[in-house]
Amino acid sequence: MGASESPTESPTESFDVLVIGAGPTGMACAIEAQRAGFRSVLVDKGCLCNSLFHYPAHMTFFTTSELLEIGDIPFPSPNAKPTRNEALEYYRKVAMFYNLDVRAYQRVESVTGEDLKFTVITRDEFGREHTYSTRKVVVATGYYDLPNLMNIPGEDLSKVHHYYNDPHPFYGLDVVVIGGKNSAAIAALELWRHGARVTVVYRGPAMQPHIKYWILPDIENRIKNGQIAAYFNTAVTRIDPDSVTLETPVPVLSRLIPGRQDSGTRVIKNDTVFAMTGYSPDFEFLESLGVRIAGEDRCPACDPCSLESNVPGMYLAGVIVAGDRTSEIFIENGRFHGRQIAEDLKLKLKSPAPGLVRV
Repeated sequence: MGASESPTESPTESFDVLVIGAGPTGMACAIEAQRAGFRSVLVDKGCLCNSLFHYPAHMTFFTTSELLEIGDIPFPSPNAKPTRNEALEYYRKVAMFYNLDVRAYQRVESVTGEDLKFTVITRDEFGREHTYSTRKVVVATGYYDLPNLMNIPGEDLSKVHHYYNDPHPFYGLDVVVIGGKNSAAIAALELWRHGARVTVVYRGPAMQPHIKYWILPDIENRIKNGQIAAYFNTAVTRIDPDSVTLETPVPVLSRLIPGRQDSGTRVIKNDTVFAMTGYSPDFEFLESLGVRIAGEDRCPACDPCSLESNVPGMYLAGVIVAGDRTSEIFIENGRFHGRQIAEDLKLKLKSPAPGLVRV
């Protein structure tokens, strides 16, 4: 580059609606905006359906395929419950059918301006800045990107994982799975079946009863038979390179474990920890946008009909609408948020901005 040359700046692109988050709910919002005649774009710090992509490779959904459909596109599946891979293929095909404009691997750095005149700055994986002008913003960022931390010594060790994908690398290892819900049960079973020595640690008295109905008896039987070790009413208080420290405050009688489980502190041999402790919406990001977070459940300010937040022109969609109550909204009901938002867009935008082409 010569002395008089300077790096080429990314031109500003203009849209009617910019959707932050390219998961199923974000896709549904972009589709409904397009159907209403408005030009939309999706930006995501990961890939299309980034959270689904990071689900366990062989995961089966709890719901049926028709409840995962968006954009009135049928989701055919030979299985009663579709798999993660089937879902990813389905959402790719939906994106292609609607020719969705997806800007993957761009993290939103800032949203400034006001209703009808927002400026969104993103940065891609190479550090390049991208600028978008948009009349409306939809935030559909989900909650799977921020694990709930235990804040204990050793949690930052490389052997600690907050996401489970494939069991093969853990063959022959001593693995602790922390948690008592679906993700913990699935991880524990798959790891055990692929040759890991598995111990489940959970602060509750037993595995959660609302675990998928085909998973719950499986994990309970493995525990009863002693094939998977389990400590209930117990917390991990420290993680070291070759061990973990467990604390059981009171003696425990569990229907899953024969005999009495003593209270006190114990140190067990360990190679790997899967902390399946749940996830939370990015409240810090929402507050940086000006969205008010209030109440014990940290619910963001949001009109229940239009889903417009307290920031005029900024809408919320998907699980983030429920704050910490992440078990209330799934793809099955969050997918309809796009229609609610589109109805409000039709009232407030009426037509695309000058120079924009209807899609």
